[in-house]
Amino acid sequence: MSLIAVRARKHRGLGLGLAAWLVGIAFFLPIAWMALTSFHSEADAATSPPSFAASLTLDGYREFFGTGGGASPWPALVNSAVASVASTVLVLLLALPAAYALSIRRVRKWTDVLFFFLSTKMLPVVAGLLPVYLFAKNTGTLDNIWLLVVLYTSMNLPIAVWMMQSFLAEVPVAVIEAAQIDGARLPTVLARVVAPIALPGIAATALICFIFSWNELLFARVLTGVVAETAPVFLTGFITSQGLFLAKVCAASLVISLPVLAAGFAAQDKLVQGLSLGAVK
Repeated sequence: MSLIAVRARKHRGLGLGLAAWLVGIAFFLPIAWMALTSFHSEADAATSPPSFAASLTLDGYREFFGTGGGASPWPALVNSAVASVASTVLVLLLALPAAYALSIRRVRKWTDVLFFFLSTKMLPVVAGLLPVYLFAKNTGTLDNIWLLVVLYTSMNLPIAVWMMQSFLAEVPVAVIEAAQIDGARLPTVLARVVAPIALPGIAATALICFIFSWNELLFARVLTGVVAETAPVFLTGFITSQGLFLAKVCAASLVISLPVLAAGFAAQDKLVQGLSLGAVK
């Protein structure tokens, strides 16, 4: 390889690295801006242009956690945690055998089944809002956190099956056949053979389902009230038609985003492995 080609490749690598840093900074700046604004007073946060040298205060966080006379966010945070974790566990329990049947022990017309799962995501969520509301009203499940668990499970299951199907397709069939020869039944094969091998993909699927459930607002806003209120619904209560609320909203948004950020940071290695699994044959 000539010296010119080596230099060109080196410059191209530096250019791609610089572009990646610029994209990362562009995504990080709004979060940094929100964090800085959350430590400002409402008067300083509302100035235009905003001041970087404004004094810092914890008033926004005091207001969010209820020490300033407002409602406590803990019930809403607990409801979001219950709905997100429970629905994610149910999705994994249902998606794993479904993906196994579509990738390793393929059923007839398995491609049609996959496209059917995908087609369920093409219906706008708002189109199913009224039927779901009427069902919840007639069955007495309005303002019930377990109704959200069922809804989030059904909403995330097609995505989970699609993702895990591609992950499980990389599991060596010989390993599964060896376990079956030793007398392992299907539940044992899934739990002790398939799941450990596809763990990065399962972790990536779980994280995405958790994020979708935690951030969901439309169904939670319409189907819950006081008892089953989730964190995104609680966040909308800080937006009023009177007074300043920017600093309080930024503080609340940052606190509500922390569980998702923490989960993503804790599972970042599994996420990268899972999203890259199956990308290279």
